[in-house]
Amino acid sequence: MQLSVVYGAPTPPGRLATAVDHVAERLASRSAGAAIHRIDLHAEPLAPMRTSWSEELDPRNVRAIEAIDASDGVVFGSPVYRASVPGVLKNLIDHLSVESLRDKPVGLVVVGARPHHYLGVDRHLRDILSWFGALALPTSVYLTHDDFEDGRLRPGPDAALDDLARALLALVERVRGLDLGPAPLAAAAT
Repeated sequence: MQLSVVYGAPTPPGRLATAVDHVAERLASRSAGAAIHRIDLHAEPLAPMRTSWSEELDPRNVRAIEAIDASDGVVFGSPVYRASVPGVLKNLIDHLSVESLRDKPVGLVVVGARPHHYLGVDRHLRDILSWFGALALPTSVYLTHDDFEDGRLRPGPDAALDDLARALLALVERVRGLDLGPAPLAAAAT
């Protein structure tokens, strides 16, 4: 099994990185032998979206795309940025083909300033993921600064991230290799 965990922020690691790393650790500990690939859009930002599919991609982009393509499941970590996802995460998603996420389980971890920002990223990413035909987990984990103490996760949010990792692995085990058609409308355009 191969899983990808994406740190989808242009900013230096902080609370979101703590949460994403927690999920990556739980995925690794719950799935013996699984390869966990961490894509860090701060440490290794991708080149901008190409203007033609015939253009050669930057090697950083190739590594990220190949990791997601080969994954059985993906976790996207995103901060709330202007009521949506930051451009670096959207840039990564724009580089993916429909097949990259089609029929693939996806978990969402979002960090925002206030609880009322919850639906911004969740709604936007779910719309994008449905375009791909991805299988977003029914619920995501949304965290605020109150869910951390001295840079560490508090026990409640810690358990929610554990549940997200468990649910993602359970869904991966059940759907891996299945064609869950019909194909998304986006597949007709590719």
